[in-house]
Amino acid sequence: MKYVYLDNAATTMPDPKVLKVMMPYYTEKYGNASSTHTKGREAKEALERARKTIAKSIGAKPEEIVFTSGGTESNNFTLKSIAFNNKDKGNHIITTKIEHECVLQSCHWLEKQGFEVTYLDVDKEGFVNPEDLEKAIKDKTILVSVIHGNNEIGTTQDLKALGEVCKKHNVYFHTDACQSYTKTELNVNKQNLDLVTLNAHKIHGPKGVGALYIRKGVNISAWQHGGGHERNLRSGTENIHGIVGFAEAVKQGMNKKHIKHMTKLKDKLIKGVLEISEVELNGPTGDKRLCNNANFYFKRIEGEAIGGYLDLKGIASSTGSACSAHTLEPSHVLQAIGRRKEEANGSLRLSISRFTTEQEIDYVLKVLPGIVKKLRLMSPL
Repeated sequence: MKYVYLDNAATTMPDPKVLKVMMPYYTEKYGNASSTHTKGREAKEALERARKTIAKSIGAKPEEIVFTSGGTESNNFTLKSIAFNNKDKGNHIITTKIEHECVLQSCHWLEKQGFEVTYLDVDKEGFVNPEDLEKAIKDKTILVSVIHGNNEIGTTQDLKALGEVCKKHNVYFHTDACQSYTKTELNVNKQNLDLVTLNAHKIHGPKGVGALYIRKGVNISAWQHGGGHERNLRSGTENIHGIVGFAEAVKQGMNKKHIKHMTKLKDKLIKGVLEISEVELNGPTGDKRLCNNANFYFKRIEGEAIGGYLDLKGIASSTGSACSAHTLEPSHVLQAIGRRKEEANGSLRLSISRFTTEQEIDYVLKVLPGIVKKLRLMSPL
């Protein structure tokens, strides 16, 4: 058995078709999109084609897409720029306790700058109650930021319901859609979205490139200054080869058969793992969960230990967000849905991709019960 990669929520294998379209922009079409000569115009045309592709995929206009270095930059850009640009309206931001670290850390920083942040609770499956959101909105609320598909437990929020609350109260609504993009519906008009964070490397595109959708009329200004690229909203020479690869990844990812494939394998994986004694699923079931996400709590053993043994068997897994891999602190997401610290430490995430095969899932289901049995025999609990 080759190495089985089930950490696709951290990053994905670049699609060979993506690499193919990128290569000419390394070797032949290497111009700067701001240059006026032939090679510059060539790069500019590729940039704008990619912008149209990404805009169309979420029901936006091309001029509403700003390219960035990835999800972290897009989230920082949104929170900080909206906060400082709308101080005359208020200083209150609403988010949730299950956001990606880059959102939470940005909010903590904003609190030090004098802004007030409300962190909404979620239920045991990770869902935000629209009524709780409405109760939290104040006269001075300027922004609501809620992750779409959670990176750890796969919970997919009802953006339409949350967006209607924000629209009713005339508050900007932002979502981090890095995990959900191309895997479930994302439409800025149907879901009343004002700002959306996207990135490429979660959908078989290159690392180091992302985008921010900014609805026309939103009061935002550049957070990164320089030569005035991206309509003066994000200075810095555009990463043309990355952007071209991003657009191709979107084209390939929008195929609904990929969602069917991942859903089938995810359901098989969950069913098989839950047949092991004393195992529980973290997060929701069915179509309320991302099609590629499975997260389990194994009683009386450490998730890190399971992951280590799986790696020895040629299987990649994760105990949480890759962006928090440097810490031994239990997952804030799992604690927010009611897991005690020891339960959070006993959890493991397995995330698949459209390149995952049924044979790979069968292999995981073959070796995992033995690993769990061995670790439980060693456990002092």
